[in-house]
Amino acid sequence: MNTKNIRKGTYCLLIYLKVDIPIKIGKKGKMNFNKGYYVYVGSAMNSLDGRVRRHLRNNKKLHWHVDYILDNSQSTVIDVYLSDDGVKHECDLANHIAYAGKEVQGFGCSDCKCNSHLVYFSKIVDAESACLNAFKKMGLELNKFEDLSHSFEK
Repeated sequence: MNTKNIRKGTYCLLIYLKVDIPIKIGKKGKMNFNKGYYVYVGSAMNSLDGRVRRHLRNNKKLHWHVDYILDNSQSTVIDVYLSDDGVKHECDLANHIAYAGKEVQGFGCSDCKCNSHLVYFSKIVDAESACLNAFKKMGLELNKFEDLSHSFEK
């Protein structure tokens, strides 16, 4: 495998949750989630495309907090935004996005000091705008994940 072609960086999953629902999130236990749009921010320093594809797959071991939401039949990944500059911008990006929405406290940030890496929005336009503005403010080149329509089915 040619490691020069493996992308590294930070990603945002734009997730739509179709209904209000409690979801068991690993050791955190049951958490209540509102119908609406969520932006989850993560990073991958080994294979950005591999990590995103893993999140989009069905039938996977539930490891990260976001896996529990994605494993639910009421959730759909609508879009994926990427920065493949090889730098881990996860915490800064999550904090920028959080200014525009409502953080889900303690979600996806067990290995850092952030409040959350999952942000709730009631409207898709607000979620998309928060992502785009955060990338712009941080001077990050925005890339899209091309395999989205082929990778995720519920």
